[in-house]
Amino acid sequence: DLLSAIRVVSHGEVFIYPSMARLLVKDFLRRAEDTTPPDTELLTPREHEVLACIADGQTNREIAEQLVISVKTVDRHRENIMRKLNLHNRVELVRYAIEKGLIPIGSDG
Repeated sequence: DLLSAIRVVSHGEVFIYPSMARLLVKDFLRRAEDTTPPDTELLTPREHEVLACIADGQTNREIAEQLVISVKTVDRHRENIMRKLNLHNRVELVRYAIEKGLIPIGSDG
């Protein structure tokens, strides 16, 4: 197997052990069959906007002013996001947004 791997790699190809290839194919097929939508698809476009603002560190009042909605509506959106994603506070919301790539990290914003 080592000689085969060296030959394959020396020609610029990728070598994968057959047992690993089987695992990769099984995982790929399992994911392809999974019809559960990604959790970010559970959110409405407005909830995505509110989540991005929360992750940006804005207060409910600032979010309300920016999105031209009431503070109570911002709070309702935040509650809905937390319920849908099973999160419990603003810190978890920010962590979620970062992990899912919903907000840029290290931007000059």
